Amino acid sequence: MRTRRTWLLAGLAGAAGLAVLHLWHPSNDPATALCLSRRLFHLPCPLCGMTRAFAHLAKGEWSAAVTLHPLAPVLALEMILGWLAWGAALALRRPLRLPVRLEAVMLAHVAVLCALWLGRAATGTLPW
Repeated sequence: MRTRRTWLLAGLAGAAGLAVLHLWHPSNDPATALCLSRRLFHLPCPLCGMTRAFAHLAKGEWSAAVTLHPLAPVLALEMILGWLAWGAALALRRPLRLPVRLEAVMLAHVAVLCALWLGRAATGTLPW
């Protein structure tokens, strides 16, 4: 029963986050940036633009989201699918079995994020 409650709370937290992001109007001003790297060192990190991209996704502004961070829709979809798979495993009373090792997926995400960041830094297309 506790894991179902945790699953439900995770879904409610996701819905609350979606509501907050839908209401939030992101600024491009570095002084108000949420990214500590951007604020202190004036250098965007590999995840820079992700929060603002999620805010645009919450409003249905797909092109603005992809402009800020091309991986935002992919990561949002992965979070939703992960939550649904967790719920399906709970409903079937089976342990959650993923087709791939989670560590491999996380390592691939880090590699893709860093490669994207380096490519955007080299071309001057980082979201300042």
